Amino acid sequence: MVSTISLDQLNSTTPKYQLEQGRTHPLGATPDKDGVNFSLFSGHATSVELLLFDKPDDPEPVQIINLNPNFNKTFYIWHVYVKGLKPGAGYAYRVDGPQDLHKSGHRFNKNKVLIDPYAKRNNNNRWNRIDALGEKDNLATSMRSVVVDLDSYDWEGDTPLGLPICDSIIYEVHVRGFTNSPSSGCKNKGGFLGIVEKIPYLKDLGVTAVELLPIFDFDEKEVLREVDGKPLTNYWGYDPHSFFAPESSYCSSSSDRCPIREFRDMVKALHKAGIEVILDVVFNHTSEGNHQGPSINFRAIDNSIYYHLVPFDKQYYMDYSGCGNTVNCNHPIVDKLIVECLEFWVKEMHVDGFRFDEGSILSRGLNGEAMEQPPVVWHIETSATLANTKIITEAWDAAGLHQVGQFPGYRYAEWNGRYRDDVRRFVKGDPGLVGEIATRLAGSPDLYESKGRLPINSINFITCHDGFTLNDLVSYNDKYNQANGENSQDGINDNLSWNCGVEGETDNPEIEALRKRQIKNFAAILFLSQGIPMIWAGDEVRRTQQGNNNAYCQDNEISWFDWNLVDKNAEMFRFFKQIIAFRKYYSICRRGFFNGNTNDRGLTDVSWHGCNLFCPGWHDPYSRALAYTLAGIAGESDMHIMLNMYWESLELEIPSIEGRNWYKVVDTSAPSPMDIVEPCEEVMVSGNSYRVNDRSVVVLISK
Repeated sequence: MVSTISLDQLNSTTPKYQLEQGRTHPLGATPDKDGVNFSLFSGHATSVELLLFDKPDDPEPVQIINLNPNFNKTFYIWHVYVKGLKPGAGYAYRVDGPQDLHKSGHRFNKNKVLIDPYAKRNNNNRWNRIDALGEKDNLATSMRSVVVDLDSYDWEGDTPLGLPICDSIIYEVHVRGFTNSPSSGCKNKGGFLGIVEKIPYLKDLGVTAVELLPIFDFDEKEVLREVDGKPLTNYWGYDPHSFFAPESSYCSSSSDRCPIREFRDMVKALHKAGIEVILDVVFNHTSEGNHQGPSINFRAIDNSIYYHLVPFDKQYYMDYSGCGNTVNCNHPIVDKLIVECLEFWVKEMHVDGFRFDEGSILSRGLNGEAMEQPPVVWHIETSATLANTKIITEAWDAAGLHQVGQFPGYRYAEWNGRYRDDVRRFVKGDPGLVGEIATRLAGSPDLYESKGRLPINSINFITCHDGFTLNDLVSYNDKYNQANGENSQDGINDNLSWNCGVEGETDNPEIEALRKRQIKNFAAILFLSQGIPMIWAGDEVRRTQQGNNNAYCQDNEISWFDWNLVDKNAEMFRFFKQIIAFRKYYSICRRGFFNGNTNDRGLTDVSWHGCNLFCPGWHDPYSRALAYTLAGIAGESDMHIMLNMYWESLELEIPSIEGRNWYKVVDTSAPSPMDIVEPCEEVMVSGNSYRVNDRSVVVLISK
C-alpha cells in the first residue's frame, strides 16, 4: 500500500513516516539518529516528489511525498525531513517543470524515476536503460538511491598519506581488470577487495600510488553492441551517472558489505602499505548521452543548468567530450557539486588525489569558451580540504581544446602527451630528435618553466589505458580493433609504434630479444626523466591486448591482467622493479629544472653530449644518440646516461671526474641480470669512452 502525502496533509493522514520541513544543506540524503534529511537542487522545477522504498529494489514505494513549494522549497532547493527513516532505505525522485525544450532546453518528465545527484550509493537491480528513454513511466525498472550511514566505519586512525608528489610513481590500473582473470588466484576477483589481495605485488614492484580507472557509479549493464554473439559493455567506466557513489559491481557478492565499505577497506589497506589512491574522475560528461539518451538524473532534474546546450536549438547538446553531452562545469551549482564531490572523496573516503578525464572541459565557460580563470578550476585549487591532494589533469578535450603546458591552474600536474610522443618517436629510431628528447628528459621546461611551474607538473608516460600496451607498442605497426565491432574504425591510427620487424606475436628469438630491449629502453628513459612517471598496469610483465588500442568495451581476457605473465616474464618484472628502486635511491632523478649550478666537484647540474663530449648535435637531422651527465649533490653519485637508438653500436666519450671512477648500473642490451645490477654489484668502466650497443641505454654512476 503506497501512501502519498504533502506536509499540509500531515495532520489528516497516517503515513508510515512523519515529516518535517527539513533543511537546504547538505544536498543529498543525510541521516541522523531520528531520521533523514533530503535536499535536492532544481532551479526550474515546478513540482518534486520524493519516493521512499523500504528496500531499494522493492517494486513500489512505501510512501510518496509531494513537496510543497511554499514550505519545502528555499530558493532553488527542495527539502524535507523524514522522521524514523533509517540507512538502507531506498529513495528516488520525480521532477516536473516547464516543457519548452527547443527554446530553454528543459527536459522535465514526471514519468521518470530519478536518482539523487548526491547519492552515496545506488541500486540498479531493477534498472533497464531502455525504459528510461521516451515518455513512458519507468518505476518498475528504475534505479534507486540508497540512504547511507557514513559515520559507522572504523578507519583505525587512517588518513590520506600526503606523500610528496616529487617521489610519486603512479600505477594506472583498472579495478576489475587487475584481478578478474582466473589466473589472479584472488578470492574476491574483479573488485576493490581484489586490489587488497594484490598489495604484496604492488609493494614488490615499488609503486607509490595506484591511479584507478573510473570508479564512479556507471551503467555496467549497458550493452553497446554484440560481436560474435558476445555482448560488449561499458568496461572502462568513462560514462558515470553518479559522482558520489562507488561502482556497485566492484563490490564482492557478500550481501552485508556495501561498495562504500569495501572501497574504504581497500583504501585503508593500501595506506597501510604506503600506497596512495588516486581516482580517475569524469566530470566532463555523463551516461545520459545525447538528445536521444535516457533520463537518469541531471537531464530531468534541470537539463539547462547541468549541460552545455546548442544555443539556437536547445534540444541538442554541445559535445565537447565526444560522448554525447558536456557537463556545464562552471555554472555555480555544478561548480559546487564538483568541489563538494571531491571534498567528499577526501574527507569520507580518504582518497589521496584525482586525475581529471578530459580536464580542459573544466576550463570551459557557460558558453563553451576557454576561460583564463575558470571558477571550478580555482575552487578546486584553493579548497582547504583538497590542499594536500594530488591534482592531475588530462589537459585536452575531444573538441580540440589542447592545454598541455597551458592549463589554467598552478597546482595541476598534466598528462604530458608531448613527452609520450617524443619518447616513442626517439626510441623507435626517428632521426633528428635529440633536442626534443633532451627537453623531455629535463622535465619539459618548454612547457612549464615560463609559467613558474616545475617538473612535478609533468606526468610522464609512454602508455596508458588509452592506446597500445607497452608490449604491443613494440609488436604492432597497426591497430587490430576488430573485436570492438566498429570495423576497426575506432582508436587512433598514428600510434608511433614499431613492431621490430614482424607484425604481432612471433617465435623469432632475435625479434623477441629486440622487443625486450626496446621495452627496457622505454622504462629506463621514463624513470630517468625529471617529472612524475606513470606506467599502465601489466606493462612490467608484457601484457598484450593483441594489438587492440581501444579496449574500452572488452571486459574479457583482452583487457584483464594475465597473472601467468608474472612468472613467464620475470626478467621484465625484475627490470622494472630495479629501475624504480634506482629512481627512488638517486634524488638527482627527482629534481627541479636545471639552472647551471655546479656541485663541489665542479660539475654543472646537467651537461649534454653526443658521441663527443659537449657536442650533443642539437641540429643534426640524422642523430639518434644522446648522452648527458647529472651532477650529484650532497655527496651523492654523479650519473652519466647514454642513449643510442641507432641500429648500430656507437663509441661515446665519457667525462672524467677527478678522484672518482665510473661504474655501470644499466645496460639494456645485456642479458638479465646484467641489464640492471643490484646496488654494490656495479661494474667499473675504464677508459675515456664506452661502446654503446645498438638500440640501448647505458647508465653509469660515479664513486
